[in-house]
Amino acid sequence: MKKIGIILLLIIVLPIGFLVFNEFGKLNETEKVLEETYKNQLEAILFSVNQYSDDIINSWANKVNELNVDDVLLRNFLKDNLSIESIFFLNSEKPESTVFIFNENISPSIDSIRLEIISTLSSNRNLISRLTQYQKAGYRKIEPLGVNDKNNFAVVVFSNQETDKNYSITGFLINPEVFARKVLLPRIQQIAQNRFTIVVKDNKDKIIASTDRTELTGEFEFEKQMWLIPDYKIGILFIGQTIQGLVRDRATNNMILIGILLLVLVAAVIFVYRAVKKELELAQLKADFVSNVSHELRTPLALISMFAETLELDRVKNDEKKKEYYSIITQEADRLGRIVNSILNFAKMEAGKRIFNFEYINLNEIVDKIYLTYSYHLQNKGFKFEKHLSEKLPEVKVDAEAISEAIINLIDNAVKYSSDVKEVILKTYSQNNYIIIEVSDKGIGIPPEYQKKIFDKFYRVSYGLVHNVKGTGIGLSLVKQIVDAHNGKVELESKPGVGSTFRIILQTDSHN
Repeated sequence: MKKIGIILLLIIVLPIGFLVFNEFGKLNETEKVLEETYKNQLEAILFSVNQYSDDIINSWANKVNELNVDDVLLRNFLKDNLSIESIFFLNSEKPESTVFIFNENISPSIDSIRLEIISTLSSNRNLISRLTQYQKAGYRKIEPLGVNDKNNFAVVVFSNQETDKNYSITGFLINPEVFARKVLLPRIQQIAQNRFTIVVKDNKDKIIASTDRTELTGEFEFEKQMWLIPDYKIGILFIGQTIQGLVRDRATNNMILIGILLLVLVAAVIFVYRAVKKELELAQLKADFVSNVSHELRTPLALISMFAETLELDRVKNDEKKKEYYSIITQEADRLGRIVNSILNFAKMEAGKRIFNFEYINLNEIVDKIYLTYSYHLQNKGFKFEKHLSEKLPEVKVDAEAISEAIINLIDNAVKYSSDVKEVILKTYSQNNYIIIEVSDKGIGIPPEYQKKIFDKFYRVSYGLVHNVKGTGIGLSLVKQIVDAHNGKVELESKPGVGSTFRIILQTDSHN
């Protein structure tokens, strides 16, 4: 059993260990693959948002180029595009002569903004110079300029292709919050499609615009700077789960499946282990049964042979002795017959071939007959053998021979396992709709831990005197099989050193 147990344990440990090791080994790799895949997808989304903002600025630039430096038309253009606070035209040679056209709704001081923009343009001479070169090459380049963000504005400049040649550079003073909410948000909502939450954040991580109206907390999966407003970022967040959450869920699901597989394997191994153990125990019990039956058969055969040989050789001259020897031979032959009949009946019961002849009968008749048959034999062995039969016992449908066999087996057990106090009592009585046959003794008793097993076939208790008394181990099993065939039950009440009481309980209206 130890070897079998080790093999079955390896059947559990090896595959489960391999699966767990393989799962943890692939966990990081899976997370990296998933993260890389989603990162590429999210970067494409963020690129689309940035590209859209770039397209908007380009469309504004085209419009401004068409209008030239026309104050009235440009002011109308500003009214239509509220996210533009001002348009300015720059002479790269004379930044101080920059022309400004402001939106009427601008809140900060126009003078302070004008000075700030001129200062910014002066500090970005190299960038202005490159844009001028792009202009000469016939190419318009849009560039953002870093500005002091105390007024929360963004500045975008581009080379001028069609306006007054005195002004080579045109620029927009943009309100990023209005731009994010009024211009970008509709496009962002179209891209998100309820699969992602996309937000625009300022440099202090304040959310300026979002596709989700609920308050968002925590870190975003990916963030990118906006191309034309460097102080602002576009962030993206999965709705429902993060990549790490998805990977953890996948790993958790896999571990749950492995756990279920482990439970199934453990259950299967336990079942196989118990089945193998039971078969080995049964094989051992069968071996013990063969040994016990051989001993049980050998004893009466040896006595019959010995006394028959003594009588045959005419060594006994006394008639009383001869009569005693004949009586012993008869008793042992009966004993031998009972053993053989028990084995044959047990074999028929196991094969399902035993046929029962049921008829209505008063059980007192069966018990009384058994009492008359065994009283002389038990009294000669020093037993006090009594019967207490209920007078008004209803008839019940039974196989008289089978019930007799069951009662005799119980009496034989009571005799075999009695020590100092030799007493066997037979009782019959009715209770509700049941008739009860009771066999009691004052023998050695049966410990509680063995009481459920004694009705198993071939089982014999290894306890004190019980272990020393020879038997086949099929008597009580045969009793239970007979009673079960009558739709009844067997009950045991026993205490070590006090005795045992077996009850055969049958229904009065029992039919088979």
